[in-house]
Amino acid sequence: MLRLAVIALLLANAGYYAWSQGWLRAWGLAPVAQSEPHRLEQQIRPETLRILQVQDATPAAPAPASEAPAGSASAPTSAAQPSPPSAPPSSSAPTSATVCLQAGLLDARQADAVRAAAAALPQGSWSLQSSTIPGRWMVYMGRFADDEALAKKRAELRTRKVPYDRPNNPALEPGLSLGRFATEEAAQRALTTLSNQGVRTAKVVVERAEAEGFTLRLPAVDDALRAQLDALRPALAGKPLRACD
Repeated sequence: MLRLAVIALLLANAGYYAWSQGWLRAWGLAPVAQSEPHRLEQQIRPETLRILQVQDATPAAPAPASEAPAGSASAPTSAAQPSPPSAPPSSSAPTSATVCLQAGLLDARQADAVRAAAAALPQGSWSLQSSTIPGRWMVYMGRFADDEALAKKRAELRTRKVPYDRPNNPALEPGLSLGRFATEEAAQRALTTLSNQGVRTAKVVVERAEAEGFTLRLPAVDDALRAQLDALRPALAGKPLRACD
């Protein structure tokens, strides 16, 4: 019984295969042919299509929508690449950094000259701050009778290896400075040391008396203000603008 079932199943499979392949079409036994000729008629220039290798394929620009009729078939196109996001615009323009500058100490005459020159600067961009110019003392030799006496004293100091320079004060010329000191006590100590070295005719004098002074202060100098500072330089009389303390 099982043998007959196996034989029947084999015959049925063979018959179905012969039917599906159309071998029995002469006896009127064959599957219905599937055909849609209207789809072939809707193709647009099929002869222009060609198959590309993956490495050679390049994305083609899509055809304008107006060139293809509605419902027509078209070749697949590559997906459009999104453009990178643009950087957000800056909310404000960069500003130049500012620095604080000052110059001094200025005496009363220099302060008046600076005040006149700084009047052209923006209001509030500068100020003159009052301060005290400390006194200064000098160990001094002179005034000498003539240049010959001055040269003789210089030779004597060189022999004793004592340094010296000019006083840079017309009231003390011709003479020699053996040192400048911020206090009178420091100058007197230096004079005692020089006396022990054999210097007998030196003395302590006031090179500059204590006086009222002024400091020019520009707290916020930017590029625009810096370009206007050249007008101050003659009034500053060589005193440089430097960073604030």
